[in-house]
Amino acid sequence: MLNLRKRVDITRRLAHTFRCFSTSESDFTVKELGDGVTEFLLDRPAKRNALSKLLIAQFEDAIKEVNSTKDTRVIILRSSAPGMFCAGADLKERKSMTPLEGENFVKTLRRLFHEFSRIQCPTISLVDGATLGGGMELALSSDIRVSTEKAILGFPETSLAIIPGAGGTQTLPRIVGEAVAKELIFTAERISPERALQLGLVNHVEKDFDSAYKKVLEIANKICSNGPIGVQMAKQAISQGIEVSKESGLKIEEMCYAQVLPTADRLEGLKAFAEKRKPVYRGE
Repeated sequence: MLNLRKRVDITRRLAHTFRCFSTSESDFTVKELGDGVTEFLLDRPAKRNALSKLLIAQFEDAIKEVNSTKDTRVIILRSSAPGMFCAGADLKERKSMTPLEGENFVKTLRRLFHEFSRIQCPTISLVDGATLGGGMELALSSDIRVSTEKAILGFPETSLAIIPGAGGTQTLPRIVGEAVAKELIFTAERISPERALQLGLVNHVEKDFDSAYKKVLEIANKICSNGPIGVQMAKQAISQGIEVSKESGLKIEEMCYAQVLPTADRLEGLKAFAEKRKPVYRGE
């Protein structure tokens, strides 16, 4: 289990303990913390992690890699530097695009965020600083969100005479309800972390980056202590079931439950309970 007692400073103290996957030119980095926890790092701090074409391509590659292995049980999505999460699309890059290129760029973002929301393991976003537009849509594609008190959240698109185009008009009402989603998008107002917590946009609000990161690790460790196949099937049942009627959702739950019945982990859980010890789950 990752140590939560010492001061968290991932960019310095812990860096030497990770395996790191990146290229010489990288806007996105993947780091393995061990114990089934993998970090996805938005790594354009000079641009406040604005979504570039390179970042998007590297993000997509990381999703494919995680889905091809059983090693990762939880993904933490955060900025490589404190004080920011994602400022949305790279507007400078967007200005150089033709209308068709701009349309295809938004389609790619929409696909990426949807793929991330459907990744097989749970995902946790650490929201800090500006989290607006596409950055907010990215955060909402995570399963769980932990915010700092300094985060600024919102959907400013209508103030720019456009609409959220990377899934925000569909994801937001599923989280906060139709009426609240309409108000937030129609008014383009900035949302404080406290109000975001009240609305259910975030799960927790912590004082600063270090305390938020500690909370993220705490949640990740709790998830990793449970049966990975069971957690994955629970995510699938919830995520897919919410899109359909309750009757259809119950069928999805039934199919997901059937996937855990033949697993060695299920038997290990029963055996550990009888022996009054912690189970050792292997994802089998």
